[in-house]
Amino acid sequence: MRIIFLPFIFIFHLSFSQNFTTSFETSNGKQTATYFECVDYYKSLARSYSTIKIITGDTTDAGYPLHLVLFSSDKDFNMQNWHQQHKVVVLVNNGIHPGEPDGIDASMLLLRDLAQGKLKMPNNVILAIIPVYNIGGSLNRNSFSRVNQNGPESYGFRGNAENLDLNRDFIKADSKNAFAFEKFFQQLDPDIFIDNHVSDGADYQHTMTMLTTQHNKLEGEIGNFLHDVFEPALYKGMQQKNWSMCPYVNYEESSLKEGWQAFYDPPRYSSGYTSLFETIAFIPETHMLKPYADRVKSTYAFMQTVIEQASKFSSAIISKRKASLDAIKQQKDFPLSWKVDSSKFDMIDFKGYDTSMKISEVTGLPRYYYDHSKPFEKQVKFYNYYAPSISVQKPKAYIIPQGWYKVIERLKLNNVIMHQLKHDTTIAVEYYRVEDYKSLSRAYEDHHLNSNIKLSTHDDSIHFLKGDYIIYTGQDADRYIVETLEPLGDDSFFAWNFFDAVLQRKEYYSDYRWEDVAAVYIRQHPEVKDQLEEKKRSDTAFAASSEQQLYFVYTHSPYSEPGYMRVPVFRMK
Repeated sequence: MRIIFLPFIFIFHLSFSQNFTTSFETSNGKQTATYFECVDYYKSLARSYSTIKIITGDTTDAGYPLHLVLFSSDKDFNMQNWHQQHKVVVLVNNGIHPGEPDGIDASMLLLRDLAQGKLKMPNNVILAIIPVYNIGGSLNRNSFSRVNQNGPESYGFRGNAENLDLNRDFIKADSKNAFAFEKFFQQLDPDIFIDNHVSDGADYQHTMTMLTTQHNKLEGEIGNFLHDVFEPALYKGMQQKNWSMCPYVNYEESSLKEGWQAFYDPPRYSSGYTSLFETIAFIPETHMLKPYADRVKSTYAFMQTVIEQASKFSSAIISKRKASLDAIKQQKDFPLSWKVDSSKFDMIDFKGYDTSMKISEVTGLPRYYYDHSKPFEKQVKFYNYYAPSISVQKPKAYIIPQGWYKVIERLKLNNVIMHQLKHDTTIAVEYYRVEDYKSLSRAYEDHHLNSNIKLSTHDDSIHFLKGDYIIYTGQDADRYIVETLEPLGDDSFFAWNFFDAVLQRKEYYSDYRWEDVAAVYIRQHPEVKDQLEEKKRSDTAFAASSEQQLYFVYTHSPYSEPGYMRVPVFRMK
């Protein structure tokens, strides 16, 4: 029997692989490729078509490497050549949330069709695809974790191998996945980034919605071009393909008829991270309740439309992005946080459903639902304008002691140009002291974020050691540098607890011993004695507390450790 059937099985498998039919197609749009099926599929494509190349990157938390699949119509895979040849580089990321696998299957179909000539790849566009970013989550396959979602039959899990949400990990880069991704990102220096997702919220008629890099945050010529030209072109292109699209719906309320605010994306998110390098980012969000087949097809259409419009506007994209990067090198004031400008909005076309109330079969109490018998189409307000709420002036340089290696390695990963001091050196700098802050009481993505930060600013001459790092500003990475190193940045390294060790004293005193030393100290320093007496006169609680008074003297003496509450990022004016 084996002699008879094995050749038949082999011939069948060879025919299947040569056709490059995906599991999505053979299941009539009900299944998504597994991680191993996806990677093997791209390897087979690369063996068959010289326009495709696969690069194996660093190992992820799951123990498997991150892959990057490149498509170049002229078969030139030298990344350094692409920008010199004025080609628009488009990077697509899939499976950051493997329970949202639409982009995984859509990208497999897209690359096959490009390789086989069913779709023409413009010569002035390069396509790079990460097949599956969250490999650990993809291997953790199930059929139940996406309770709000209509298919596929099984899929991966949101958390990665460390149970981190990778779309909250870009700026903090806790995961090996993020390190591997950012290395690819910096090598590619993409002009456009696409991160394929599925929504999880309100119900409406659109199959595809789009979250875009906030154009005010992107700033400069590229931000204006995105809002005024490129975004409208994408909406028009999708409409021509019969996929009516609207901005990402960030709310789950009947008030959608009144409009909504654009999603705010600080650098923890992919689009917030990429904007630090003036890369236009799109987060396609297919609607979770639409059939899986339709969601994959609309994702395919979206990527196709981006490629078409990138080719059409290639000169503008390249020149305006360069102009924005050049402007950032000269920019003095940098926003660290943003708030919506409710006085400005765009009118957008929205196709939704009215909501109604009925009795719940589960609780017996009233519940709301979207009534599909009452669809509506109307123009609504989309509040897509943000203004800086906190800003800072960029210094001449930052200095970071070499002991803060976790911060330093992330700066290096993102192509920040740094120099190490060759000798022990005393330098006049400005620094921040933390006067107050709040931390989350519960863990959030393996951290307890700091917020409500209050700072005081001080000038001093600080002794730095040979090997400490000095970072001169005026480089392409200035936005990344400022937003991570300035404590008040929405997703600064201080906010993400990288410097929390300075928030705890390492040396202290015993009251009985300090009483004697403090008495000698205030006799020798009458100015501190005067400040102590003034504080006692103005604060009755302080005057009644020996503990507070001893601490006051301690903090106004050289015995108090200088590094306590001092942010270890120093500014050269």
